[in-house]
Amino acid sequence: MTCIVLYCRPGFEKECGAEIQEKASWSEAFGYIEVLKKQGIVLYHLYNAEDGEKLIEKLPLKRLIFARQWFLALTPRVELPTTNRVEAIVEALGTDWQYVDLRMETADTNDGKALSKFCRKLAVPLRQALRKQKIMTEKGDHDGANLHALFLSGQEVILGYSLGHNSSLHQMGIPRLKFPNQSPSRSTLKLDEAFLHFIPKEQWETRLCSGLKAVDLGAAPGGWTYQLVRRGMMVSSVDNGPMAESLMDTGQVKHYMVDGFKFVPSKMNVHWLVCDMIENPKRVAKLMVKWLLHGYCQEAMFNLKLPPKGRYQEVVQDLQLMKDAFSEAEVKYELYAKHLYYDREEVTVHARLLSPAPFIKS
Repeated sequence: MTCIVLYCRPGFEKECGAEIQEKASWSEAFGYIEVLKKQGIVLYHLYNAEDGEKLIEKLPLKRLIFARQWFLALTPRVELPTTNRVEAIVEALGTDWQYVDLRMETADTNDGKALSKFCRKLAVPLRQALRKQKIMTEKGDHDGANLHALFLSGQEVILGYSLGHNSSLHQMGIPRLKFPNQSPSRSTLKLDEAFLHFIPKEQWETRLCSGLKAVDLGAAPGGWTYQLVRRGMMVSSVDNGPMAESLMDTGQVKHYMVDGFKFVPSKMNVHWLVCDMIENPKRVAKLMVKWLLHGYCQEAMFNLKLPPKGRYQEVVQDLQLMKDAFSEAEVKYELYAKHLYYDREEVTVHARLLSPAPFIKS
């Protein structure tokens, strides 16, 4: 028996486990869930060991909402001695595989952060030993897989691998973004991470570029508007609350003191609609559908606030509502959702139409 290890936000292990179990069953890869509560770690133990490799190859990580990162375990929990830990890890791995990178990882908790210092010290001699044994390839080699070492403590580690084309580029799936002092609120990091996660970097010059028109619903005080302004966009910020003067002084922002559910753009030239309103998630999902199908915007990035219970079920229902509406309108579309690192009790969704909007009149 083998297992897939998934990282999520601590406190969302139940949702992460329910999702991997459901989506794995679609591929007839059955197993049971082991949750490390409040540590943001889920282990999906597979009844058929061969299903693990099939899943991490065929199931896109980007289709998993609550998992930030994952890897297929190569070993059960390896007990490490107090000395010669490097040798113990090398011996546990064997020489059947080669890896291009080593990810030294811990739980996303205070205890995990304390353990990360130990991991950084161990990483250098471990990399040297792995390269000496040709378990790790030389720097600059981009073929192969990533080796993960999840340290549950200084004496216990789980070893495994992920595939470069189907895993997060970031350690534990966490991008470390710096809060810009010019932003009026910390919510700005949510949209910054969303653009980083959902929009391929090679497309930033056309989809996140200067001169685009954007609308921010529920904008005040301007955390999300800031991300649009810093990319050179012209923004209509919609909120009954006040906007930060620093944003208004840029000359790139027009403030409309209107209910976000009632605002309609005067011209059909909006590329981005962004929305972080604290509202019923189904109501927000329906609003996003309206904007896209009416041609009010080309792309939408928005958050769905989660209820205290039934969080996974709520997200699935909201996304299905959108899929049904797009299918009924007979349009091609792209729709992805992710519980990002800087999200809390919400999920970020990106949606855009891949065929012309039908301009349905309300």
